[in-house]
Amino acid sequence: MRILVVEDEPTLRAQLAQAIAAAGHTVDQASDGQEGHYLGDVEGYDAVVLDLGLPVLDGLSVLRRWRAAGRKMPVLILTARASWQEKVAGIDAGADDYLAKPFHMEELLARLRALLRRQSEHASAEWQCGAIRLDTRAARVLVDGQPLTLTSHEFKLLALLMQRKGEVLSRTELSEHLYPQDSDRDSNTIEVFVGRLRKKLPEGSIETVRGLGYRLIDSGAGA
Repeated sequence: MRILVVEDEPTLRAQLAQAIAAAGHTVDQASDGQEGHYLGDVEGYDAVVLDLGLPVLDGLSVLRRWRAAGRKMPVLILTARASWQEKVAGIDAGADDYLAKPFHMEELLARLRALLRRQSEHASAEWQCGAIRLDTRAARVLVDGQPLTLTSHEFKLLALLMQRKGEVLSRTELSEHLYPQDSDRDSNTIEVFVGRLRKKLPEGSIETVRGLGYRLIDSGAGA
């Protein structure tokens, strides 16, 4: 999944980005509200971690502008104080969850997983498609109960296909979720990653829809 972290404190921002990336996600970063608002407005994110006490433009204003513009990605706000007034203001502005500083990184990752589950049909941290099982907590994949060795890009690609199994995803959409905003995005490399995944997954798991993209199906269901 593709996550945006908007946090002005450099050390915490780096820690957040590292932990979220280690959980198998692609991470973009912003150090102030103006940059964060811009990225959230023009890029497609699966979730956002948003600090409220931001320079240039505060987090509540960023969130209100996103919601007013129809941006519906789930947002987890970080508050410097645990006051109920600040929590209420964040929820009223359109936040999906909140976490008061200081916090344990494991709790933030758990809350992030919960937000991502709400965006899909998955009700648990383990996602299933036929013989394929993806554990979002441990960032690992099993096929018929056997662990599968994947590169970080292969894991991210499979996670997106599993989250939206049955849906056709274009190469451009897959590429946007695979690479950070400031990197070169070559949608042609998606074909390479899909080819590698096909060799590791049950035959027929990834279906090519000519001219549109790819989708993940339960190959054991005769789809």
